[in-house]
Amino acid sequence: MLGKVLKPEEDALGQELWAYYSGKDSYEIIERDDGYFDACFHVPYYFSGCDEWIPIERKAMEFAKGKVIDIGCGAGRHSLYLQEKGFDVLGIDISPLAVKVCTLRGVRRVEVMSIDDVNFGPNSFDTILMMGNNFGLLGSLAKARRLLKRFQKMTSKDALIIAETCDPYETKNPAHLEYHERNRKRGKMSGQLKIRVRFGRYVTPWFDYLIVSKEEMKKILERTGWKIEQFIDSDGPKYIAIVEKANKI
Repeated sequence: MLGKVLKPEEDALGQELWAYYSGKDSYEIIERDDGYFDACFHVPYYFSGCDEWIPIERKAMEFAKGKVIDIGCGAGRHSLYLQEKGFDVLGIDISPLAVKVCTLRGVRRVEVMSIDDVNFGPNSFDTILMMGNNFGLLGSLAKARRLLKRFQKMTSKDALIIAETCDPYETKNPAHLEYHERNRKRGKMSGQLKIRVRFGRYVTPWFDYLIVSKEEMKKILERTGWKIEQFIDSDGPKYIAIVEKANKI
């Protein structure tokens, strides 16, 4: 499970970012535990500026406020954008090379840290960013609720979570539909993926990655101290949730 800082030989995530930063060809191979592979060539997007983002990302950034933690900051594009706007931003990532890239690109506060280790004192943050589909880092229903309760305690009373994901049901791919059914038979959420990332000879450990529909996200948030404030929709399965504090856990 991808809950610890990546060892050098496991840091496929960082290696793909470092390759692109160094002017080399870069890509990302996603391997699912049913044998399904997907080759992605979106690494340049991790380095993109706000004017290159899809509209829902630009809209989501308008909700950021106060002290921000950017979970899974990658190459630091959101951290850099908000930093330039005057926000106090802490970027975190499990990839040491990603953190190095962020530092070289000018992110002032960035640390090597797993989402499992995010545990700060009360009122530490006003905004939790989980962009780039990083709501998925919550992994599973049980883990999501555990971490969301922790996030509730370490944030200010008017804090927000800005979380990006995609609806797993907006697909006609037979392999994905079969995987959903397989998950349900095993008592998992349909969009709970077990994947690993490859780049060159580097490969991450297997980890759970959760993609959810809007109704499923609402269910996950129940009794965690959070609720949906609004959804920002795209033209496809991708969407961003603006999540606010609820009255009680």
